[in-house]
Amino acid sequence: MVSKPQENVKTLSVFDFDGTLTRHDSFIPFLRFAFGRRRFTRKMLHLVLPTIRCLRHKLTRDELKEILINTFMKNVDEEWVKEKAIAYCQKYFTKLMRPKGLLAVAAEIHSGAIVTLCSASPEIVLQPFAEQLGIGLIGTQLEVIEGKLTGKISGNNCRCAQKVARLEQVYGPLEHYHLRAWGDTRGDYELLSAAQDPHWRHFHSSAAPRKSPIDQLKR
Repeated sequence: MVSKPQENVKTLSVFDFDGTLTRHDSFIPFLRFAFGRRRFTRKMLHLVLPTIRCLRHKLTRDELKEILINTFMKNVDEEWVKEKAIAYCQKYFTKLMRPKGLLAVAAEIHSGAIVTLCSASPEIVLQPFAEQLGIGLIGTQLEVIEGKLTGKISGNNCRCAQKVARLEQVYGPLEHYHLRAWGDTRGDYELLSAAQDPHWRHFHSSAAPRKSPIDQLKR
């Protein structure tokens, strides 16, 4: 049941991106688009062993992501990535986005809420999507030195507790807001548990939707 915000309390509406507003992950397809199939395939070969180690719990998801970013983004021009991100958004926006998710974002904007994406995907890739949606953006930040990406994450991967921390860095204490949140993976649990109105896989079309973990988290 959706709770109503208290009078004079601003609503903050936070959407995860990959899998929530989109039909699937956006970052790996972006890398394939930006680098081309041959270069992408060649670089992905370097991820085989780290991926196996992650599956065996020898590496964390965050560590695997750092290897992925280093493999593809080290010494790459920041402006080139920005241009590719714009082109990627222009080409795949309609195919990638869930129509129900787009309607929900528009409804939150129309309601007067503060609306933002909060995603583990790199901000540099998602910026054109946030601009097209007309909302804010909080994502994983990549280190840039003298116009080139270093292949390192600046700060922390924006998932799990870091989503809450990054939101508070931008908007202040979340208890000052009526927080509405949408997510679909383990990386969204902390965000959803902090929200008065959590929405688990809300836009997924499934005959048998998976049980929300949020009720158990709030017990």
